[in-house]
Amino acid sequence: MIQISEAAQAHFRKLIEREAIPGLGVRLSAQHPGTPRADVRLEFAEGDELSGDEWAVDCDGFTLWLDAASVPFLEGADIDYATMATGGQLQIRAPRIKGFAPDAAASLPERVQWVIDNEINPQLAMHKGHVTLTEVTADGIVVLNFGGGCHGCSMVDITLKQGVEKTLLEKVPGLKGVRDVTDHASGSAPYMPSRGAA
Repeated sequence: MIQISEAAQAHFRKLIEREAIPGLGVRLSAQHPGTPRADVRLEFAEGDELSGDEWAVDCDGFTLWLDAASVPFLEGADIDYATMATGGQLQIRAPRIKGFAPDAAASLPERVQWVIDNEINPQLAMHKGHVTLTEVTADGIVVLNFGGGCHGCSMVDITLKQGVEKTLLEKVPGLKGVRDVTDHASGSAPYMPSRGAA
């Protein structure tokens, strides 16, 4: 399930011994799992701080507690402690933490949402923008709302056709097109205002 190197166990054991709190262990959880913002959280935990549904991993001299809801995302994680010239560094690799792209059997909305979350919105975030999926119509048209810096941006048509639509049509078989239903006239902070904007 989770691999914890001897060096990492020794590192945790040393820190726990320094705290000198009976029953102190280490809790591992996934923050924002299944999303591009996913990250691992590692913290000390005493028995009375646990919720009771954690999975226990017995280590040499302490217990590693896994947050139950995080277990599917931490499957196959590897924890190591590397000693370098400048000191030591804890390394946690959790290959499943950001989730997996839905397979071909998943619904069109699920597959579209995955591409939006993992490819399109991270790109649009560079201009403080994002898109929200409104629906996927029965005839395969993706209906989107633009927000943030894309809302009212003078370049939104290019972003839609050359970026968003191109990516979705390449990545999600079965789609026919993309439609923007945003009221761009109401955008308050566009990345590139139109020339007529005050």
